[in-house]
Amino acid sequence: MASRGANAIVSRAIRMETKLKSVLEASVLEIEDVSHQHAGHAAIKGSEGESHFNVKIVSRNFDGQNLVKRHRMVYDALADELDSGLHALSIVAKTPQEVAQNK
Repeated sequence: MASRGANAIVSRAIRMETKLKSVLEASVLEIEDVSHQHAGHAAIKGSEGESHFNVKIVSRNFDGQNLVKRHRMVYDALADELDSGLHALSIVAKTPQEVAQNK
């Protein structure tokens, strides 16, 4: 329980960034907190906010993985955040090759 108090000092977005960069070796990572758009939503009431995020991530670890598997990899990396109040993620998960093809 003491570690949870220490984690409360660091924003959820920073913790998410650290985990996704480490676990998925993200080469590009954008995390946007959109919790304010859900004010009054049942998941927000009684929470400290920081519950809804948009995540754009580019990782070589997604090579050969379908969209469902990529999302599962993100959810697995953020499991403790999901257990502690993270309510919703919008995920865009691409490989470096996919990003290069779209330029």
